[in-house]
Amino acid sequence: MSTEGSTRAVVTALGANLGIAATKFVAYLLTGSSSMLAESIHSVADSGNQLLLLVGGRRARRRATPEHPFGYGRERYVYAFVVSIVLFSVGGLFALYEAWHKISDPHPIEQWRWVPVAVLLVAIVLESTALRTAVKEAGATRGRASWWRFVRRSKSPELPVILLEDTGALLGLVFALAGVGLTLATGNGVWDGLGTGAIGVLLVAIAALLAVEMKSLLIGESASEEHIRLIERAITQGPDGNALIHMRTLHLGPDELLVAAKIAIDRGDSAAEVAAAINAAESRIRTAVPIARLIYLEPDIWHSGRKADAAGS
Repeated sequence: MSTEGSTRAVVTALGANLGIAATKFVAYLLTGSSSMLAESIHSVADSGNQLLLLVGGRRARRRATPEHPFGYGRERYVYAFVVSIVLFSVGGLFALYEAWHKISDPHPIEQWRWVPVAVLLVAIVLESTALRTAVKEAGATRGRASWWRFVRRSKSPELPVILLEDTGALLGLVFALAGVGLTLATGNGVWDGLGTGAIGVLLVAIAALLAVEMKSLLIGESASEEHIRLIERAITQGPDGNALIHMRTLHLGPDELLVAAKIAIDRGDSAAEVAAAINAAESRIRTAVPIARLIYLEPDIWHSGRKADAAGS
């Protein structure tokens, strides 16, 4: 997944959410609708989240230092994890509190009655545009994987976050539209509170999913199954006939992979031959998987039964 594509999706979502937040808040001031207040805070939280993603992407591009010899690639995961916290607290918990307050003391929408409906319909159009951009950018790398698997397995945090946020925003707008519409039709402000509560539950659920996925990336995930197959093939199918004993991979960032492997060499190989075989294997790995930036290959003497060890690694 290209960083350029991720940034484009984030910037598009940021522009849409800033405009939507302003119009929703004006609609809330005119009508006093709790659904509109929850949605305006939701859009403000989303805008802040997109700024966090942009800052994280920028800071992750810093060069490695002696204190951080593997670079700052995982900083993108840190900022994406902060996004989940903001979405949970500022978006979800605030909406649930506002829903409880509105249901406890319901009031009908008496002034500017159809303003929130118009605002929500416009917001749905803008959010759909932002979501379409994210879907287009993600589609270039999703392949045949389902959208759920793409969100769960992607090593780049920006597009999954934007996809979930924009999908949640669209569903939230539908909930708000239902709550406002039923309040206008019945004159009962409880419906407005129930719509707000549905928005809160949705945001808490999305925030929890994001937190789980970002925690996994922060702890450290291995390469994808496809990349592992390509690396194994690059090691074992060279002209020097290296055998793979065992291998470990780790994402240092979305676009940076660490590869550590032990390979079997012939007992009679000279030091020069071993060095040449390792260099050739590293070159094949980088050609097969360009994001394999750090490669550590350890040679070991081949002996009978090594194939069984390699197969079980």
